[in-house]
This record gives sequence, structure tokens and C-alpha cells, in this order.
Amino acid sequence: MTQPIPPAPPAPAAEDAAGTIAAIATDRVLPVIALPDAADAAPLGEALLAGGLRCAEVTFRTSAAAAAIRAMAALGELVVGAGTVLTPGQVDEAVAAGARFVVSPGFGPAVVRRCQELGVPVFPGVQTPTEIQLALDHGLDTVKFFPAAQAGGVDMIRALAAPFRSVRFIPTGGVSAANAADYLAIPAVLAVGGTWMVPGQALAARDWDRVRSLAAGAVAVARAARPPR
Repeated sequence: MTQPIPPAPPAPAAEDAAGTIAAIATDRVLPVIALPDAADAAPLGEALLAGGLRCAEVTFRTSAAAAAIRAMAALGELVVGAGTVLTPGQVDEAVAAGARFVVSPGFGPAVVRRCQELGVPVFPGVQTPTEIQLALDHGLDTVKFFPAAQAGGVDMIRALAAPFRSVRFIPTGGVSAANAADYLAIPAVLAVGGTWMVPGQALAARDWDRVRSLAAGAVAVARAARPPR
């Protein structure tokens, strides 16, 4: 029998934003999770914490997203955000469930505006100088670079960081254990997002020991790379 999911914690206040970003900057690795069954959220969160990670992004790629965010946020120690957020309504749903940050695949002014109204950090996806300039015009200095591998990878981020010296990037898409250190070596990279520590096969098998081990490996990669700013 599925256990009831605990109620969500209060929505984050604006003053929590700096602490949320600092937590992501400390971990430097952000698991990107697509979870079909919210009943697996708590043990998954516990496995990530046991491996040394304290931040996670739960994507709205499944119908279980909000319930999974609620369950993982209820653990207390995990900074949980919502990913693949496409509408202001999803922002409201995510924050009500306990999300402390929002990530979107592209720049959506309505999503950004709603996050700012709620005082929740938002990291919109960008690829081009025009999109970065748009983010700056909206008062943002941290963006998701997506899809990182297909958009030029390490070389493209270095090129974009040169004129946009105040911007921090979270490359996601094609980032793996094999190349994460290359991204993390770039001073403008705040953290990297990836799925390699939460592979679908391990989630389907509920192999939390494997998730814990992969999370610990990701922590080791981050620690060996340039220290966070």
C-alpha cells in the first residue's frame, strides 16, 4: 500500500533565493530527475543525500512531478527544484509542492515573471547571446545552457562567457561523468545538470544503492574540479 505523501512545506520567501543558489554552487552537480512514480521520491532523495548531494531538480516530464517534489522537499535536507517548467501554472504548482527553484528549457517571459513575483530563483534555458541579453534585461544572472552538447559544449560556453562576464551558466544536456569536469573547470559555470547519477534503469529497478554510489562519484568529480566561487 502506498504511504500518503506528507504536506508541502511553506512556499519559499524571497530571502531564501541566495541560500538556494549558494547550495547549488556548493554541490556543483544538479541531478535532473524524471520520476514516473512519486512513491519512489523519498527513497531516491535519501539515496542522493547519502551520496553527498543536497540539491535535485525534478522535471515536469511526468505527471508525478509535483507529488515527487512534495515528497523530496519533506525530507528537509534536500533543496528541491522543478525542471521543464513551461507555464506560470506549473510554477505555481511546483512552488506549492515545495520547489525552491525553477528551471525551464527556454526563456519564457511569463514563467520568469511569475517566479520573480514569488521570489523563487529561475534558471531559463539559453543558447545564444540574444537570449542571454534577454535574461539580463529581466534581472537574471544565472541561466541554464541547454542542450549543452548540441549547442557547442565547453567551447561555446567559453565564447559566451567572454562578453557576458557577470553571467553564470548551468550546462545541461549531454553532460556526463566523463565530461562534467571539463564544464566545471570554466569559471563561469556555477554547476552542471545531468542524469548520469539518476539513470532511468536504476530508478525503474529502485536500485538506491547504485544511485547513492553514482551520487558519491559525482560529488568526487565536483570536488576535484575548480572550487565553487
